[in-house]
Parts: sequence; structure tokens; C-alpha cells
Amino acid sequence: MRKYVLQDKRLIFPFNEPARLLRVLNKPLWLYQKDILSPYVSEEREIESLAEIDSQRVETLVHRDNLFFDQHFLDEFIQRARRLGKACRVAFALDDPAINAHAIYLQQGIRPEGNVYVADMWYFPYGVEPIVRPLVMDTESREAGYYQVPTHMSTKKGDLTYYLPTKSFCSIEHWIHTITANIFFGVFSEGARLERDIERSALKQLKLLWHGMLERKQAGTSSGAVHIGRNCSIDPSAVIQGPTYIGDNVSIGAGSVVDVCIIGNDVDIGQDCQIQLSVVSDRGFLPFRAALFMTVLMEDSMVAQNTCLQFCSIGRNTFIGAGSTFTDFNLVPKAIRAMGRDGTLGDTGMPVLGGCVGHHCFIGSGMVVYPGRAIESDVVLVASDERRVITKNVHYQDSDHLDIQDGEALHPRWFDPDAFGVA
Repeated sequence: MRKYVLQDKRLIFPFNEPARLLRVLNKPLWLYQKDILSPYVSEEREIESLAEIDSQRVETLVHRDNLFFDQHFLDEFIQRARRLGKACRVAFALDDPAINAHAIYLQQGIRPEGNVYVADMWYFPYGVEPIVRPLVMDTESREAGYYQVPTHMSTKKGDLTYYLPTKSFCSIEHWIHTITANIFFGVFSEGARLERDIERSALKQLKLLWHGMLERKQAGTSSGAVHIGRNCSIDPSAVIQGPTYIGDNVSIGAGSVVDVCIIGNDVDIGQDCQIQLSVVSDRGFLPFRAALFMTVLMEDSMVAQNTCLQFCSIGRNTFIGAGSTFTDFNLVPKAIRAMGRDGTLGDTGMPVLGGCVGHHCFIGSGMVVYPGRAIESDVVLVASDERRVITKNVHYQDSDHLDIQDGEALHPRWFDPDAFGVA
């Protein structure tokens, strides 16, 4: 099969990069897509429109480069499309719980057309054709909620319920979608798949129990649910709960808890850290008493002590200072909104949401960031009487390093949106 990748050159604020370059499950999105498709594809080419595809009558797959889809989704789509034997595209039912609850906000890549949602992934068995049929996919979502959360934190019934797809698909067009892809449709969905498999298969249950008995561990902490790479140093008092993937050369200190996560290579997690339903990419550093909950930390970044990040997305090569607080819940029953591409506030569909920090940022100690706020790449923030609480998005021109002598030379800009030529 040959593959054509439709380029989406729009930049994702505050990272100032196209979606294809952002990390998803500890890989750049373009590489993640390539790896998922490698069993099927023998030829690949990037294009800007369908008109660039030649007229050869060969099996062809086309998808936009800002799409996240997992192996489970892709395998079913290709198998069903091949059985159909006709030109088709990805579609979803209008009442698909996972799509409606998490995937349709602040984006246009999954959009209603007729009586279904359609997305920019096509299959052509005999080359590109003008007539394309929607192939309705079922994400097979599983309901998961918060437990032991006071009722006053929910503005209406079901607000704190997630619908986790066991076959994941979303379009990354906003920083919030990096949380959707990595967490709700990533590590959280992997946990949902494990629960489903245990419920459906007695053999799966027995395998987990057998690993637990041999290793004298609870089944969820055994090697049947936890992958640990080479040359890792994990203190015996640390708790690792699966499904969790830990890469090579990882250090985890005494008293730390890692629960349903992806931990990349060369990551250093100090003492008494709490990491739950999160992704820590390669060379991440959490020194001690740092906490991540439903948060993605991209490569080469650090979260200092006594800082807790919940529902946040943090770019690469970024430092978050000690004792900083990213609030994630409105104290009055009001929906959390975030700035969209058009400069207007849009509904996020999330009653609980943290903030986002771009690439190459340095955030000083003791900062407070309101829910849904974003800090642009290359920004330096220092807590002061004038600015300790971040109540709106912070742009590069607001960076504190610009107010000191030779500030631009000391902290040069790496992610200038003008360098890409698109906004």
C-alpha cells in the first residue's frame, strides 16, 4: 500500500509548531503515525492536496498529518475497508460517546456531514476516486469517572465522567488536544483496554495472576502489566501500577508512585513523586515531591519540587519552578474556556482543566496559573508583586527576560511563529 500524508502547516499555540512535531505518547506525531502504519505501507509521500495524487490504480491510504489514531483503530479501519473493497473515509456516528465528549471541541478535523461525523482519512483500493463512502467506526468507549469527588464539584450530572475509546482517533488542532491524545485517548484508554480484556478473557486474568504469584506482587504491579526497560534503578519502596511503560535508563526514587503512565528513556524521578495517568517524555526530570496528574511532559523538561500539574501540557526544554500552582477548577459553576485559533474563547468541554506551557520556557517559583491559560514558547516568567497570578494567556512580548539588559541574547528565541511562514 502507498500512503499520502496531507500536510497541515497551521501552528499550535503556544508551542508555535505544527501538530506533526509535537510529542504524542513520547514520540513526535509524525513518527508515531509512521510506526503505526509501517506494517501496511511500502511507499510514502507528503502532499498539500488530494489533487497531487497521481492516477495509478493501486491501493492507497491518505490521511492528514495532525491526526492521532492508535493501532487498534487503524487495524480495524483497514481491515473493514479492504473487505468493503470500495473508496471510503473515516466516519463516526453522531452519538459516539468518546467523540462527542472529548474530540469535537476547538477543532474542525472531525465535522458533521449528513448523518455522521467525517474525518480526513481515506482508503482507495484502486487509486483515488471521486465517490467516497463514509465508513462508520465505533470507538467502543468505556465510561470512567472520578470517584470520591464531592458532588458540589460537578455543575451537572455526568460532568466528571470520561468516555475512553478502546479504538482512539482525534484531530490535534489546539493545545488541549495534546492532553486528549496523550491522556484520555492514550494512557487512560490503555487502562480501559486492560480492564476490558480482563473482563472478557479468563486467560488474561490467569496470566496476570500468574505473573503476580511468581513475582510476589499484586497482579497490577507485576510484569504482566508493567514494562520496565534496561538499566533502570527503581527503589524497592516505589509503587508502579500498570498498565505502565517505563523506558531505558530510568531512575525512580524512594516513596514515588507511578500509576498508569508512560515514562520515556533517561527519565529521573526523585523521592516521593506522584505520577498518575501521565506521560513523561525522554530525559524528563522530577527531583522530589513533584506531582503530575493527567499531564503530558514533553522531552527535556523539568518540574521542580512541591509543584503539582493536573490536566496540563508542558512543552520541551521547559522548566517549571518550585511551588508553582496550575489551578484546574473554576470556583464558581462556570464552564472552562480556552482561546481558539480565531482569537475567541471557545468551550473546551472539560469541567476540570489545567494550563499549557510552550517549548523553551522558564517559569519561576511560586506562580499561580488560572485554568485554561497558555504561556507561549520562549517565555521567562518571574514571580513579582506585579505578576504572580496568571489570569490570561502570556505571549512572547510579555516575557520578563525582555526587560533586562541583553535579555534577548541571554535567552534567544527558538520557536518564532514567523519562521514557519504560517499562523
